[in-house]
Amino acid sequence: MNGSTRTGLAPMSEDPFVTHRNLLFTVAYEMLGSAADAEDVLQESWLRWSAVDQAQVREPRAYLVRIVTRQALNQLRTVSRRREDYVGEWLPEPLLTSPDVADDVELAESVSIAMLTVLETLGPAERAVFVLREVFDLPYDEIATAVDKTPAAVRQIAHRAKEHVAARRPRVVVDSAEQEAVVARFVAAVNSGDLQGLMDVLAPDVVSVADGGGKVRGAARRPIVGAAKLAAYILGGMEKFGVQLTATPAWVNGAPGARVEVDGALVGAMSVTVEHGRITRIYSVANPDKLARLDAEAELAR
Repeated sequence: MNGSTRTGLAPMSEDPFVTHRNLLFTVAYEMLGSAADAEDVLQESWLRWSAVDQAQVREPRAYLVRIVTRQALNQLRTVSRRREDYVGEWLPEPLLTSPDVADDVELAESVSIAMLTVLETLGPAERAVFVLREVFDLPYDEIATAVDKTPAAVRQIAHRAKEHVAARRPRVVVDSAEQEAVVARFVAAVNSGDLQGLMDVLAPDVVSVADGGGKVRGAARRPIVGAAKLAAYILGGMEKFGVQLTATPAWVNGAPGARVEVDGALVGAMSVTVEHGRITRIYSVANPDKLARLDAEAELAR
């Protein structure tokens, strides 16, 4: 999907699919929580778009969003079955993003690991409706067409999904500068093996969720609760397995987070939530199948 030579369409600059590709990827990613699955959806959507008489499409953007939404719904049903057999905690695939993403507060929140984790608790139709309405502000009639429901039904689904998400989303909004400072303290403590430094930056009731997919030695399969337990786990694990983790600040899913390396090799990504100057939740993704998007910035758009 990197040029018109693969489809016989007009040059890239004139092709609405290419024009709106970042938007379409963002829609698919927010619905699926997986960049790899989102790319599969875009590939299938591209093929369907290439078979359309595009001269007859009056609103290409809306038409393309509809195609992508339907393909993402199909994919959701497939991956939900796959995730039932997943080993340990399942977390969304992290993306390396530009700091500019944080300038759009709503977009940054919607692609955060914390929010995507909450969206996992919605059913496929609820998730699609929530994303299209709350994130992309599509009219109810357009959403209804995309999800094959009536506008009245979509309104009810949107209301129910919004209440569901509101009850589970992080309640404290922290500006990116404060979060950067907290992440910097955390990174410094990890890199230096500073137990007290970790205890100072972690909230007493911090929760750490790790996703190793059953493929990573040392990745906890259940959440770790409490600053003392987590600090001991981090530093004790480094000693037990004889490795020296190196954490580097990075923008992960629209917010300050960190890349983690061992001997120069990428082994994970961390996303955090912050309240009152301390980390209250850590999401650590170490499954090697989910680390492909941490070498180049993902281009997201609303």
